[in-house]
Amino acid sequence: MTESGFLKLKENIIQRLTAGLDKQLTYHNLAHTLDVLEQAERIAHEENLTDPRSLLLIRIAALYHDTGFLDTYRGHEARSCEIMLEDLEKHSFSAADLDAIQGMIMATRIPQSPANLMEEVICDADLDYLGRDDFPPISNNLMREFLVYGIIKKETEWDPLQVGFFEKHQYFTKSSRTLRQPRKLEYLNLLRDKVIEMNSSITPGRK
Repeated sequence: MTESGFLKLKENIIQRLTAGLDKQLTYHNLAHTLDVLEQAERIAHEENLTDPRSLLLIRIAALYHDTGFLDTYRGHEARSCEIMLEDLEKHSFSAADLDAIQGMIMATRIPQSPANLMEEVICDADLDYLGRDDFPPISNNLMREFLVYGIIKKETEWDPLQVGFFEKHQYFTKSSRTLRQPRKLEYLNLLRDKVIEMNSSITPGRK
């Protein structure tokens, strides 16, 4: 696939996500997909992934990784793979290429399970925001989405859920551990403090 071919593919995905995603997806939306694409390109560069074919596959995986939300919430990764295969069957991709893209998409499923550097790049790009300055508003968007879709029932469940998620999450690439991990740990400490304060207010006088 040429660069112009990729750009056409990107424009098609943008149009489909814009038209087809539920507007109540305040986190898993077009902005998130474009951010993951941008971060995947950056992380790949920082990890010295320079092979043009590998870079193309990473960019395609980033574009498609959340397209499954067009049809389903739970299990969206598998649906994303199906959509990708439907779209790319008419292009000149080998079975190995398609398997690599599927591997990257499925590796983003929580808990993340990357098996190689390309999958690590996508996983770190997908959760890059955990260690960025714009974490608070993005986190709030995810909370709103979780409330709508019944993942949580009330806002007070959110910060404890985030603490548990942060404690289990890890960045895989050296560049993300260097660039994002320190800020992520700062947020984790702030979240822990908020949970402690919340628990104290619920049970006054508790030591």
